[in-house]
Amino acid sequence: MENKIIEKILRDIKVELTDEFDKNFERKAFFSKPWVQRKVGKKGSLLIASGALRRSLTATISENSITWSSSMPYANIHNEGGEIIVTAKMKRFFWAKYYELSGKVKVNAKKKTMSEKSKKYSEEAEFYKNLALMKVGDKIVMPQRQFIGDAPEVQQAIKTIIDDNLKDIETYIKTILKPK
Repeated sequence: MENKIIEKILRDIKVELTDEFDKNFERKAFFSKPWVQRKVGKKGSLLIASGALRRSLTATISENSITWSSSMPYANIHNEGGEIIVTAKMKRFFWAKYYELSGKVKVNAKKKTMSEKSKKYSEEAEFYKNLALMKVGDKIVMPQRQFIGDAPEVQQAIKTIIDDNLKDIETYIKTILKPK
């Protein structure tokens, strides 16, 4: 019976916290701590642009623990923050993005002005150009945009789930022991 109780508690925690970690993508925050905004480019959060990271989260119960993980190679750097070392391959990618985006910039020849869309592309192209001009071995600092991990909200959810399960057990025991 003890193992079944622990299994039920772990399943309940897995469901509840998986839902809460998923909601972090909607909140664009780790519970109440907002993510650092993107420097340039598209509106919205970097972590929900394609939704691949969000969809990749999985939870596994083993023994008396639950582990959340992602198959995406960039999950950890976003969740923890850190430094990325610029490589020659990255520089080629940055140049390719710069040329792709700068080709989308259109200037009205008569008025010598750009549309809002072109200004956005121009700003984003400039961002990639600056990255492409970095030297191999330079460091890019990736701010932490945590979406999974421990927090007071996590501890409170676990406590609530355990308390609710213990109340259910208490009710069950009382009905069994109730005189007929």
